Amino acid sequence: MVKNFLKYRKRVIVLLIALFYSCLDNSQALIDINSYEDEPVGTAFDIRMVYTDSMRVSAILTSSKHIDYTNLSFRYSEFPEGVKVIFFDKNDNQNEVTADYAILYESTKLIDLRGNVLMKSSNGAELTSDQIFWDSTNDWIFTERPFIYKDIDYEISAIRLDTNKEFSKFKTGKLTGTIVVNDSI
Repeated sequence: MVKNFLKYRKRVIVLLIALFYSCLDNSQALIDINSYEDEPVGTAFDIRMVYTDSMRVSAILTSSKHIDYTNLSFRYSEFPEGVKVIFFDKNDNQNEVTADYAILYESTKLIDLRGNVLMKSSNGAELTSDQIFWDSTNDWIFTERPFIYKDIDYEISAIRLDTNKEFSKFKTGKLTGTIVVNDSI
């Protein structure tokens, strides 16, 4: 009888230990297993993308690193080590954009350029700022940061810019600089 009691006691102890461990809170482990961080779908190094339109090269983008987050609900691509884009107009004139960092938001087609942003046109005009947004759908450029714009007739420094890509229509904040005015009427 004592022998049966000891066997029974061992079984009860083993059963209690098993029940104790099975009741531990494993919810955080389950959350960790079933969750994922906002990991990119891919990362590429030393890239060169060529964009074409009707068999004509319209732009060439180069960057040392591209991180693709188009797998997320708010899709975007990031160029954390800088970007250079050469655009070709219909006459094959080259316009160039460089920045230390860029991010392209897929759904809005808005491009955020940051750090030593330089836009150079084929006619010699230059726009510099530490941040410029570019609406690629509407070919519209804007910033709320200080900028400098130079061409043959203008040397403008201001805070805030809202312009089309040809700089034929633009609004700025407080202006400083020189503007050539033709007063022959």
